[in-house]
Amino acid sequence: MQVLRAVVDHGSVSAAAGALGYTPSAVSQQVATLERETGTALLERIGRGVRPTAAGLLLAGHAAAIDRQVAEAGAALADLRAGRSGSLTVRYFATAGAALVAPAVALFRREYPGVRLDLGLTDPADPLGEVQDGRADLAVVFRSEETAPTGLRLVHLHDDPYRAVLPRGHRLAARRVLELTELADEPWVGAEPPGPCRSLVHEACDAAGFRPAIAVDGADYLTAQGFVAAGLGVSLLPELGLAQRHPGVTVRRVRGPEPVRTLHAAVREGAWGQPVLAALVAALRSAAGAAEAAETPSVLLGRGVVDSSGMRSPVRPPSRAAG
Repeated sequence: MQVLRAVVDHGSVSAAAGALGYTPSAVSQQVATLERETGTALLERIGRGVRPTAAGLLLAGHAAAIDRQVAEAGAALADLRAGRSGSLTVRYFATAGAALVAPAVALFRREYPGVRLDLGLTDPADPLGEVQDGRADLAVVFRSEETAPTGLRLVHLHDDPYRAVLPRGHRLAARRVLELTELADEPWVGAEPPGPCRSLVHEACDAAGFRPAIAVDGADYLTAQGFVAAGLGVSLLPELGLAQRHPGVTVRRVRGPEPVRTLHAAVREGAWGQPVLAALVAALRSAAGAAEAAETPSVLLGRGVVDSSGMRSPVRPPSRAAG
């Protein structure tokens, strides 16, 4: 059809052949083939040139429309590949949304303002499901296993350690690092529903030789801090969950062991390498790096240490036991 359009536009077979880089014989053969396929004459000879029939004009018009659509499709594809258009569906869990996803989206949008982002929380029961079945392009998840499920790729973003959260003025608050076993006899404030995060805390306590006695359950990290501040117990909360610090609590590192949840960006293997998706992963890693830099539990002032609760304790050289 594009050959027919060239003949109609240039008024002769030879002129069309010159424009297309074909021989006149090849152009004539293409038109003859099209006439056999359509069952109708498309050109009629007029002296040394040709004139399109009504059918020829009709098909030439459609050929022009097809050319325009192909050009528009090419431009749209170029915009999509360059990140000037398109969309990404992103899923995440709540604390990662505030600490990682929000700054990553701000960074991404500066570079790719034309890409629409559909943001939403993961399904706690199946955080990878939407990525696996193609309903989401990326999910920020925490996993204890480094091995990715079949068909997915995991990109490490951030290690989020758990901290001991104590009522301000607690007998252990002056210590810089606590052994987890030192909390064994304390009443505990639960901060998470049954699931991977709670299991991670219980596994750490099991490794330390005890099971925490939950005195009260908090609905979320900030509520749990409120219960701790009221003196109802102690808790273990991840660093990302302590971005909003209650003034009535003291936060300390723990060891023996120190629970850590590992955050990953999960994407489908088949989508890996798409420039815009890769840019979003890079933005998440950048936000994770900034979060790690901000996770400084204490600030040195003069000869003492001032923590987030405002308490000052003397600077002590690390003991051999501290490693």
